[in-house]
Amino acid sequence: MRLSNPGSPNASIASIAPVPAERGTLRLALRMRHAGTRDVALRWERAGARGGPVVAVLGGISAHRHVAANETDRSTGWWEAQAGAGRAIDTGACELLSLDWLGADGALDCVIDPADQADALAHVLDALGIGRLHAVVGASYGAQVALQLAALHGPRVDRVVAISGVHRAHPYASAWRALQRQALALGAFQCDASHGLALARQLALLSYRTPEEFDARFGAAQVVGTRVRVAAEGWLEHCGNAFAARMGTVAYARLSESIDLQHVEPERIRVPVTVVAVAEDRLVPVSDAYALAERLRGETRLRVLRSPYGHDAFLKETALVDGVLRDALDLHAPAARAGRSAVAA
Repeated sequence: MRLSNPGSPNASIASIAPVPAERGTLRLALRMRHAGTRDVALRWERAGARGGPVVAVLGGISAHRHVAANETDRSTGWWEAQAGAGRAIDTGACELLSLDWLGADGALDCVIDPADQADALAHVLDALGIGRLHAVVGASYGAQVALQLAALHGPRVDRVVAISGVHRAHPYASAWRALQRQALALGAFQCDASHGLALARQLALLSYRTPEEFDARFGAAQVVGTRVRVAAEGWLEHCGNAFAARMGTVAYARLSESIDLQHVEPERIRVPVTVVAVAEDRLVPVSDAYALAERLRGETRLRVLRSPYGHDAFLKETALVDGVLRDALDLHAPAARAGRSAVAA
């Protein structure tokens, strides 16, 4: 196991040139861990160097299949800072694959295990004729699913990059999410589901970020009219309302539950794994990242970052994450280039 604390590379982020892309939907009957067999729709998107090494990219529960701008969809993707031509996940050197989470459309109102998501990705690989992934890169919930994929479908994966997500859900983090789901239930009871979802998101943001960021960003409370208003309230309300406008309550509840069901035996994972932890992350403590790294059975590297953004560092710390990904993916090495013909075959 190699432990390091990377510095900030001087990485500039240029605009992405659109790359060849396609998207589709795979419909099948999926046997799920806790809900029996369900008819599901798996929506995927692939972009980049067709025939090159394939990198699957998976984000948090609010992420989706559109990771970066491409010819099919030129809108900004959820991880534009890291994916695209010339970036860490270089679509000029690899093919990028992602999918919408099971349950993200709200149509699957049942218990969803992270292992179900891994099985869904394996079915997409089969449908697309992809025998083996060069890498699966996961952040937050996506890291949980990446580890599940490596444990359940190890021969399909060459390597894993798991950022701010480990083999279990920490009880403290689960308690945060349980309160968020209670806010959803309260909103539904009051016939104001959107407000409940917005409040749940605000509670979530407090767990994603850190006291240090709030101290640097917001001032003291003030008396406004007949009440006291805290400086962060406006930002929290804006973020909560924006989130409620794009995600449904059923999807949020079921995917939030799914995080809490995470359970992987690290000893089952024998592929190389880069575990990326953030010292200030209150949802995924560094101690859990150490425990995961010690129990993995393949080549293991642990990278510990420092960031006032805590759990959200994978979205905010562009330069730090860029350096980690370039080192872990090694897309321009001879072995990765040779992997193009193997994948295509």
